[in-house]
Amino acid sequence: MEKIIPRWEWRTFGKEFGAAEDKIKTYELGNFKKSSEKYILSKNSNENTKIRDDLMDIKSLQQVNEDKLEQWYPTMKEGFPILKEKLEVLFRDFFKVAVPDFKHGAYTYQEFLDELVGACDDLTVVDVYKERSIYVINMAIVEIAETTFNGIPNRTICVEHADPENVINTVRELGLEGFENINYISAMKSAVGME
Repeated sequence: MEKIIPRWEWRTFGKEFGAAEDKIKTYELGNFKKSSEKYILSKNSNENTKIRDDLMDIKSLQQVNEDKLEQWYPTMKEGFPILKEKLEVLFRDFFKVAVPDFKHGAYTYQEFLDELVGACDDLTVVDVYKERSIYVINMAIVEIAETTFNGIPNRTICVEHADPENVINTVRELGLEGFENINYISAMKSAVGME
């Protein structure tokens, strides 16, 4: 099995990023990706829980360092249908809400959303669309993305690498240090009125 190396992340959201964005765009575009995802937000938790390509994909925040960089680690990646035993862990440990009264032994994608998530007042589904322009700068992944959260447009820039010193040095080199570090979950909760 391939060893997972957790990455440190710096991310911000806004409409314009001025000279920093112009500087990033002087580098060669490495990749461009479009995706549609569903994030499931919990009032009681800040776990990064999304469904992409019919997979339940969860990342958990491991630590925040003195530069306020965040280290996220993949904690679950599960295809549908998902067994109720795994969903029990999801609701109890990740969403931190009451475990539903399961009617089935396993749940399809639509059953999960309609019967379980939709029935919980503490959970909100956010439809997210992303167009990500991806660059490699100082061996770090640097991304400029156009996003929508339930149709609400937003923009984000991210710098990621396994070495936090490389991340913060790249943030400073690009002139991004004046922007607030905001992760996806915080930005989404603000956009849909959950915070």
